[in-house]
Amino acid sequence: MTTLSNETGSAEQLRDALTDRLVAQGAITSETVEAAFRSVPRELFLPGFPLATAYADNPTYTKADGAGTQISAASQPTIVAMMLEQLAPRTGDRVFEAGAGTGVNAAYLSQIVGLEGRVVTVDIDEDLVDGARNHLANAGLINVQAVLGDGALGHRGGAPYHRVIATVSTSEMPTPWLEQVVPGGRIVLPLRLRGTAGRVIAFERSDDGWVSVDDRLAVFMPLRGSMDDARRTVHLTGIGDVTLQVHKDQDSAVDAELLAGILNSERQETWTGVTILAGTTYEYQDLWLALTLPNSLMRMSVTGTARERGVTPMFGWGAMATVDGGSLAYLTIRPGEPTTDGRKTYETGVIGHGPAGAALADLVAEQIRVWNTGFRDRTLRIELPDTAATADSATGRFVLHRPNHPITVSWE
Repeated sequence: MTTLSNETGSAEQLRDALTDRLVAQGAITSETVEAAFRSVPRELFLPGFPLATAYADNPTYTKADGAGTQISAASQPTIVAMMLEQLAPRTGDRVFEAGAGTGVNAAYLSQIVGLEGRVVTVDIDEDLVDGARNHLANAGLINVQAVLGDGALGHRGGAPYHRVIATVSTSEMPTPWLEQVVPGGRIVLPLRLRGTAGRVIAFERSDDGWVSVDDRLAVFMPLRGSMDDARRTVHLTGIGDVTLQVHKDQDSAVDAELLAGILNSERQETWTGVTILAGTTYEYQDLWLALTLPNSLMRMSVTGTARERGVTPMFGWGAMATVDGGSLAYLTIRPGEPTTDGRKTYETGVIGHGPAGAALADLVAEQIRVWNTGFRDRTLRIELPDTAATADSATGRFVLHRPNHPITVSWE
């Protein structure tokens, strides 16, 4: 992530500098989103924070629950811009937003839809809604309504909407959003698919369901309320420097007692022979693993001195991992053979621990090879079909069961 903390100047200068960077890196591609970023005073939505923080390209956390878990934030500007481009709001549109937060995203939407349009933003906490209202009023924005409520229910008082967007993740498309959007409308939401794997997806209606027209990688806090998608943290070490983030669909598969101290057991290492260019994301490899492994993937965060004790995660923050009872496997990398033009590559490996650690590592490695040989060069398509679809993992089609709107993920 990029910060502007070393830059000095007025709010307007920092605003322009941030916008210039987002344009240069391709996060902003339209004139309407660019104009919104140049006009909205972010500092009014983050009172009490340094000016440089307000214009840094980082998320700014603004509220935690009683356990210290962050539950609200002003999202990273890069992600905000990306999602606004996905949403493609137009002058005069009515827009519904789930997750008001500080109100800054609604402010961008307000600028784009103009006085002919309307923005309704909903949050479940009264203090957040009050704060968003105050921030929007201080910015002089009069075409936004901040509402206290359950975002999963939408807001019928402002419907129908041309665009619907969520700034929190959910594991299923809320039915009210589908009911409250106009024919030909678009819905953008961070949809958690399986385990930790999710995509920010722009959906439009087709003849036989809702289909993705764009999808990107991003991580969001979970929706709270009637469609709560809370997660829990499992500690793998006694000092808390290695943890697993466990989602609802993994809950029964992850036994904290069985996994306590698992990293002290013998280490089993296997390498896949699959390389990825330096600077390339692992998002599609990880999504394939999340869909094919019995207990999907979860984030294994690594901090402190864990590396000195022999933990070798793929990234600085940690690695993706999976479990099988009292066994664990996580991803790692090592330098691979450079390409013919001298570009660096990295080979993916898997580290296993526990009684089934070697077998679990081999299973993960094999699925990486399957993805590499059969699906790496295919295009992803995500659908909410009107009629039940049939899964066929051999051809790259997966059906994720949900109470109301099952999800089909296909490599085509």
